[in-house]
Amino acid sequence: MNNINFSNITITGGFWKNRLDINRDVTTVAVKNRFEETGRFKALKCEWKEEMPNRPHFFWDSDVAKWIEGAAYILRQHKDPELETFIESLIDDIEKNQHKSGYFNSFFLTARDEKPFTKRDFHELYCAGHLIEAAVAWYETTGRDRFLKLMKKYSEHIAKIFMDEESADFDTPGHEEIELALFRLYRCTGEERWLNLAEFFLNRRGSSEKDLHCDQPEWMTHSYNQSLYGIRSQDTARGHAVRACYLYCAMADLAAERKHDKALRSACEKLFYDITHRKMYITGGIGSSHAGEAFTRPYDLPNDTAYAETCASIALAMFALRMQQLSCDGVYADTVERTIFNGILSGVSLGGDSFFYCNPLELTPHLKDKDNSVRGNSRNWQPATKRAKVFGCSCCPPNLTRFFASLGNYIYSENDGGLYINQYIPNKLDNGKKAAEISTEYPKNGFVKIKADGYSFIALRIPGWCSSFSINKKYTMKNGYAIIENTAGEITLDMQMRPTLIQASNLVTENCGRAVMQLGPVVYCLEELDNAAPVRALSVNSELSAKIEYDETFSANVIYADGFKLCGDDNKLYSEYTGKKEPVRLKFIPFFAFANRKESSMAVWNRVN
Repeated sequence: MNNINFSNITITGGFWKNRLDINRDVTTVAVKNRFEETGRFKALKCEWKEEMPNRPHFFWDSDVAKWIEGAAYILRQHKDPELETFIESLIDDIEKNQHKSGYFNSFFLTARDEKPFTKRDFHELYCAGHLIEAAVAWYETTGRDRFLKLMKKYSEHIAKIFMDEESADFDTPGHEEIELALFRLYRCTGEERWLNLAEFFLNRRGSSEKDLHCDQPEWMTHSYNQSLYGIRSQDTARGHAVRACYLYCAMADLAAERKHDKALRSACEKLFYDITHRKMYITGGIGSSHAGEAFTRPYDLPNDTAYAETCASIALAMFALRMQQLSCDGVYADTVERTIFNGILSGVSLGGDSFFYCNPLELTPHLKDKDNSVRGNSRNWQPATKRAKVFGCSCCPPNLTRFFASLGNYIYSENDGGLYINQYIPNKLDNGKKAAEISTEYPKNGFVKIKADGYSFIALRIPGWCSSFSINKKYTMKNGYAIIENTAGEITLDMQMRPTLIQASNLVTENCGRAVMQLGPVVYCLEELDNAAPVRALSVNSELSAKIEYDETFSANVIYADGFKLCGDDNKLYSEYTGKKEPVRLKFIPFFAFANRKESSMAVWNRVN
């Protein structure tokens, strides 16, 4: 199954048009301003000296590259000469300072003395990968190949050092990314050598003696950077969640190229199942532990200390998209939908200029400084309760800009002459002799209108959350899709959308006796500022007398439902339990909108009575 590139798609309205306009007009500009203030752009000039401010960091090139990539996607559909000129100036800096060998890394060229490729976890290949992706995006947007040639030269140098000479101190990157970037370079240029280099890095993982004994921090285990096993033997998601899913993306890319490699495809399927059935939050967040930003044991999904890094949800969506290409199964698009409406979107404010690195499912602001007797880092890590304009490790903001700018990639796929509709976003598709149009207010409601020309059949994904729907044409169900052979005229899909309480497996002990409010694809939460009580003192009525109301503040529905407030004497630390509850009307807001007004206790999982 082939996904249709967003370049052929114009998003025309609704919820996501609003969010993408904010991404273009606010978020991309805000990230640019922060990068200018912190010296990230200036670092490309390679002029930094000791005693100067803004010492470059070893991951800064990747931050800048992701921002360039996102800006390139925006320029593909919205002309901006000033932005284009600025990016060309950044390419000027890279060209001017690239070593004659092809090597480029602003940190190692200015702030480090040791030779390149001696520190496995110093992100050289990670940064190179993001620069390659930016160069491909810039070439595909502008048709100008200067940046692409610079990165091809760098890639040639990497191939020489790692494949030909084997002179690096390690064989595979500590932080995956270059692997999937090389697939993009291969598909852009048609040059097999980049496919071979990507395959080299993938096949060496877990089998390299150099990697086992290279210089890296003592705490960094081989599980942490997915080096414990070869790629075809991996069946359990381990270690740093972003690194892991970037690896799994590249594995799925290789499986798509090497269709005979059934063991690799099986490994991808097992890893996806392990994540989505045992290690994923209901919001699409992954990586439950602050320690190592990592996956832990199955069903270990704490709410108040959920790490759930924004980049990790983006990486999961990327992995799901690639798995969708391997198999026409709606479960993969279901996972994309869960992440984009919840775990990814929560990473940026409604206004578009402040961010969350982590996306917990419960907040109690008055406990955030509870270890005030301990110097330095708390032994009991707590997530931030306020959104930030910038982070020291600023991987998430530019990752958001590039993801949203290319969101159209997730809408359509083609297979066997048919059009698969994976995400319900209002748009017009112009794909040569083929065309389609989607009109909908989704997720405000579940009614969708589709027109399509040039396809032998239309396949409509019926989301996993949807238990009742109607279509105005005959269809057959297959792998989560309603297959419609009569494509003439307008097709309508009406998905019944009602507030629903969702429970977790009892193996997620944290959530026993609790439930989540969900409406369509959107997960909801309670914030204290709407409910005049600490959220832990509230419970929802299991009979669920609920009312839906559209709220302009969130550009989405809110839900009012009957519930209860636990009565007690708050002036006493302990008192006899009475079990008394008073009826209250609860207001649930979309999870993606939490912490946008002021600090407040918040909970996604709430008690049920």
